[in-house]
Amino acid sequence: MKDLYHNTKAVSVLCPISCTNGDSHAVEVDLAGFDSALIGFHVGLTGSPLSGSHYWTCKLEHADDDGTGSAGDYSEVDSDDVLGVTPSSGIVFTVDDDSEDNTLYVCGYVGGKRFIKVTISETGTGPTIPLSAFVIKGHPLDRPPL
Repeated sequence: MKDLYHNTKAVSVLCPISCTNGDSHAVEVDLAGFDSALIGFHVGLTGSPLSGSHYWTCKLEHADDDGTGSAGDYSEVDSDDVLGVTPSSGIVFTVDDDSEDNTLYVCGYVGGKRFIKVTISETGTGPTIPLSAFVIKGHPLDRPPL
């Protein structure tokens, strides 16, 4: 059997939380020691209509190491940096219709930067919605022996 446990590391970006009007959450993740990442954005039931004027987005940005072990300036990812989605201005997921709630969205990061930043934001005013997000780091450069 293959061993996935020693080949990944999960990082919580946004613990399950009830988000409301105007909320925005941004978390930086250091990918040092890993060559890939899977980004997950879990949207719960809204209980009230989403629309073109009320929606949630998940934005992905990346940055090089600034030489101090910290992120340099962040820039938006483009289509060469991710798998499974086509980003628009760094936005990898948009949830703007009731048929899109109660869903887990995922994409893969394959860009060459050390740091990624995941930002979840609401536009418009509407209901409280349960959200969570995570990053699974993959392809470790060094892993424990099996």
